[in-house]
Amino acid sequence: MTTRRAIVRMPVDAAPASRPDDLVVESPLVLGLDGAAIATLMRTPGHDLELAAGWLVVESGVGRAEDIHTLTACREDDTDRVHIALREGVRPPRPRAFVTSAACGVCSADVLDLAPLRNGPGHTPGWTVPRDVLLALPEAMRTQQRTFARTGGVHAAALADASGALLFSREDVGRHNAVDKVVGRALLDGLLPATDRLLVVSGRVSFEIIQKAVAAGIAGIVAVSAPSSLAVDLAREHGVLLAAMVRGTRLNAYAGADLISAE
Repeated sequence: MTTRRAIVRMPVDAAPASRPDDLVVESPLVLGLDGAAIATLMRTPGHDLELAAGWLVVESGVGRAEDIHTLTACREDDTDRVHIALREGVRPPRPRAFVTSAACGVCSADVLDLAPLRNGPGHTPGWTVPRDVLLALPEAMRTQQRTFARTGGVHAAALADASGALLFSREDVGRHNAVDKVVGRALLDGLLPATDRLLVVSGRVSFEIIQKAVAAGIAGIVAVSAPSSLAVDLAREHGVLLAAMVRGTRLNAYAGADLISAE
């Protein structure tokens, strides 16, 4: 997940000095369906099968591991690839003509497809989460961000329950890739829909993050940074708790404030 490059450090109180520095790796992953390339994702290597599985949750409406017949990682023509075969009757993803960058989960898509999004909230009746749990989740995830500690150049996502326990976390140069890896792990473990579970993210919350959470049946999102207007609108439309700007003892409830308890 990391590599090294020579850099020149230029402190104000010392002479410039050349030294190696750890950098996060960003490289392409080609997804193929039935022998044909359908997308190229710019990502940080690692957990590629989870990334592909999570990507399919939105792109194909995959809701359980059995919807994927086979998922195979390999290296061909000096490129990392994942070959996908879907169960008969599962809607195939539409091919994307261009590379999806690490900055945008919907880049190269010709339209925003909301068809795979689930109806109804991702929580059971009466479900709430304590405010203190929400406040503690970013720091709990931060302790597992080993690649970020070395490079400062990756995002993270994690799945947690309402008690604040982290089920698993993943890192990637792309915010949406980190979420796909978490959703893909949950899919392969038979945890979707992720009812009454929380998605924790290290960065801002844009439309595609909410889209992925709703498709996975997640109850709420906890974010360190701010959401976009479209993200807030989509969260409210689907009854998703959205707590953002969660820092220290403060948070903003952009959607689902009634799902946050004081206890």
